[in-house]
Amino acid sequence: MNALFKALNDPTRRQILDLLREGDLTAGDIADRFDMTKPSISHHLDLLKQAGLVEATKEGQFIRYTLNTTVLDELLGWLIGFKSTPNK
Repeated sequence: MNALFKALNDPTRRQILDLLREGDLTAGDIADRFDMTKPSISHHLDLLKQAGLVEATKEGQFIRYTLNTTVLDELLGWLIGFKSTPNK
């Protein structure tokens, strides 16, 4: 869960997740939308992948990234569990 919170803590990574909500993108497509180096975007994508927030599929020489909402569903379920737990 620490990797998840670390990944969500950065505004660039949250922007990448917002882009992927609209559909799958290659690493190059994602990099083109930011004013930073491709290695920096690659680092952000790697952290998102480690957190399970995105999945990467190699297609020839490209890597296509897909949003993985399963991890977010689990996080929301965990957070909602706090609300439904009676106070002691």
